[in-house]
Amino acid sequence: MIKKWSFYTSLTIIIAFLSYGFKPINLDANDWFLTSDKDGKEYLFPSKEQKEYTDLNIPFTGKFFIGYKEAIAHKESQGKYKKINSLGYMGKYQFGKETLKTVGIHDSSAFLNSPKMQEKAFIALLAKNKWILHNVIEKYEGTVVNGIKITESGILAAAHLGGAGSVLKFFKNNGEKHYKDSYGTSIRSYMKAFGGFDTSFIIANKNAKVAIR
Repeated sequence: MIKKWSFYTSLTIIIAFLSYGFKPINLDANDWFLTSDKDGKEYLFPSKEQKEYTDLNIPFTGKFFIGYKEAIAHKESQGKYKKINSLGYMGKYQFGKETLKTVGIHDSSAFLNSPKMQEKAFIALLAKNKWILHNVIEKYEGTVVNGIKITESGILAAAHLGGAGSVLKFFKNNGEKHYKDSYGTSIRSYMKAFGGFDTSFIIANKNAKVAIR
């Protein structure tokens, strides 16, 4: 009888010990395990809804094209698709209405509300500027002009900021004249900041347009 009682007592103690080991951890005492953001937004993405991404500010890095376009977008608008500046330039890459027309977009409202259209417009403008500036790219790429190492990506970024005409003037004057936009940002600074990225897949196209569907 004593042996039977001892067996059940031991069994009870073992079960109690094992059960204690499976009690939930007190998360309040483990700050390292928690995130500081308590509103749950970190669980919203990825989302199938394109509109959910319009207010994100997550620039990419690296020398690949994705890093290039996101770095320019961050500089232009902090990556915000619906940004309109004080001069009326719109979207993630800050397009003016006249520039939009050159790539086949005449509805600025539709453009502002379509991330897909904005991305296509950026590619189309790069293709158009690459055609306009192809002689400059061939002549100066890899050289140093007024202290700036010249690359194709830098030239195209400068053209996005100030237009292809300003880039042509820059090289005509050997980089000695500083062409700036209305906010005082020079095309020289863009040429330097965005140099060395891979833009090789952009095909020069005089008539590059955005296919609106």
